Amino acid sequence: MGVPVLVLTWSVMRMEGADSTVQWIVLVVLAGGWAFVVSLLMEQITRPLQTLANVVAALREDDYSFRARGAMRNDAMGDLALEINALASMLQAQRAGALEAMALVERVLDAMQSPVFAFDQEGRIKLINAAAEQMLGVDAKKALGQPSGEFELAYLIDASDDDLFSLGNGQHAARWIVKRANFRLSGVPHTLVVLSDVSAALREEERLAWARLIRVLAHEINNSLAPIKSIAESLRGRVAVAVASDQSGDFERGLEVIENRAESLNRFLQAYRQLMGLPAPRLEMVPLAPLIRRVAQLETRVKVNLAEGAEITLPADPDQIQQALINLIRNAAEAALGPDTTHEGTACVGIEWKDNGNEVTIGITDNGPGLTNASNLFVPFYTTKPNGTGIGLVLAQQIAQAHRGIVELRNRNDGRSGCRAELRLPLTNSTRELIS
Repeated sequence: MGVPVLVLTWSVMRMEGADSTVQWIVLVVLAGGWAFVVSLLMEQITRPLQTLANVVAALREDDYSFRARGAMRNDAMGDLALEINALASMLQAQRAGALEAMALVERVLDAMQSPVFAFDQEGRIKLINAAAEQMLGVDAKKALGQPSGEFELAYLIDASDDDLFSLGNGQHAARWIVKRANFRLSGVPHTLVVLSDVSAALREEERLAWARLIRVLAHEINNSLAPIKSIAESLRGRVAVAVASDQSGDFERGLEVIENRAESLNRFLQAYRQLMGLPAPRLEMVPLAPLIRRVAQLETRVKVNLAEGAEITLPADPDQIQQALINLIRNAAEAALGPDTTHEGTACVGIEWKDNGNEVTIGITDNGPGLTNASNLFVPFYTTKPNGTGIGLVLAQQIAQAHRGIVELRNRNDGRSGCRAELRLPLTNSTRELIS
């Protein structure tokens, strides 16, 4: 645009007869001034455009901190800069809200006691919360991206709402109810699964069912036991007079069988009533060591080795915990004295306890034959002992669960034969909140 001006100026100066040196000086000064003015003008145009380009590039990279400075209204470039600044502020606010919402979701997921999983369309684990980590016993970093079949979770992908899902077996089995939903992430279908632990509710329903059954059986059987026992006792007194001496023995034996079985059945029912009538624990702060010492002194059939542990105080019902320990120690003593024992020395039982931070573990070991069928340990009324009732371990487990604890049995792993029973109880006041 400056070339015509320079040509016109040179033509005018030539027509006026100006000196050639003057002509060149004027042309150089005019060209320099023109270039200076053009550069100022170009800077005023290109610099705002470059600034706006940098702001837009930052927005594309999710950086919302850049802004165009010095923008003014009633100017096309200024209006554009102000609109881009407003867009950047809006995107920054939305980004902050999304990050806060994501942080809240992560906190909620980690605080949930229900396991939460997300699977992609190929069945790989894409999300897992803290409860799910604890359920599977793995770290989330190791589980993410792994196939669901690695953790016995393939069933969850095709499960329907309210389906029951079991994980584990025997005394460690847990039952969950399934809740699921579908969503898309980056256009890819995913499945969200939430599990709710219904083991405690099902155990309570099972206990109530047994209680109703026992009430019916007790009513009907007691109506028959009382007259049977009374008639047996009455007939025994008349047998010697009414029957010759050579036949009285058979009558005596028959009546004795009737009476013994009636009494055995009565003891059987009374034991079941004790199991079904367990009251809620009345919690108080209980020193553990004196309680265990008292219980250990009650077992006189075998030698009880007491390994002293730390002085611990925990919220518990002392009577119920004492009853649970009595049952576990009695069970250990009977195992150590049983006919199938393999130890060559004296039958003995060991007791020890330790603080694990948030819970206390009371261990009871024996030198008996060990476990042969662990799946029936906590089945009510199941027993392999001739005079057993099948409620000792069940009652101990119910007491532990009422205190938010657990009873576990397994064979010893210290190279010796026998069994180890563990009673685990929490050391926090959450147990009190559960009961109240």
